[in-house]
Amino acid sequence: MTTNEPTFEQLLVEAHKDLHRLGPGSENATLKALSFIEGLNEDSTLANLGCGTGGESFLLAQHIPGTIIGLDMFEQFISTFNQKAKDKDLCNRLKGVVGTIEELPFEEHSIDVMWSEGVFDAPNFKAALLNWHTYLKADGYFAVTSPSWLTDEHPDAVVKFWTDANCTIDSVEGNISTIKECGYTYVASFVLPEYCWTDNYYIPRENAIKKLLKKYPHSENMKEFAQQNRDEAQLYTQFHKHYGYVFYIAKRG
Repeated sequence: MTTNEPTFEQLLVEAHKDLHRLGPGSENATLKALSFIEGLNEDSTLANLGCGTGGESFLLAQHIPGTIIGLDMFEQFISTFNQKAKDKDLCNRLKGVVGTIEELPFEEHSIDVMWSEGVFDAPNFKAALLNWHTYLKADGYFAVTSPSWLTDEHPDAVVKFWTDANCTIDSVEGNISTIKECGYTYVASFVLPEYCWTDNYYIPRENAIKKLLKKYPHSENMKEFAQQNRDEAQLYTQFHKHYGYVFYIAKRG
């Protein structure tokens, strides 16, 4: 017996495939993080982990030389990424590949910059930093956003949300300590402004969800998916003073 009930993974892809950004962020934040990275040239390679359909990758390509490799676990996102590169005549500089952040497909010490927005929480953050020593060049950088506590008060609702998502949050100071413990030189960090979450992500995502509710009017999975996303947005609206994404920039060695 067949069913038209969409899976949660399918809904995740459909809700995000046409968004400019697949998570909180902005052009200003991306370029501010980039401003702390030096020494890139035509031979440099930047790896954008969890690149989605390429929002920040194509922005970065306008401001740095060299090659950008986008990596994402969803084939549909990578297909869109590569089509964009073709349409913009950038296939010689941008390439999307399907893969996971746990098993990177790069050669040892071949990457100048590891870039990732909206992918790493505290445990994955530390594991990634340790893993990247294998792939980063001796003077390579990373620029990563990670959810972080912004105050000493940790509301129970926020803790529960991230725990239910199998994620944890550390403080900014804790993440900076992790950076140093993992053998990197801390360069800079800054909090993403509220509009990076609301105007640039939650509002466009809500518009996509409304369309999907019309597409799947009888789907229980769709109703649950919509409610989960709306609960997440409401949580941020209520508690954004206490947590948010922080951009961390550091250099190897």
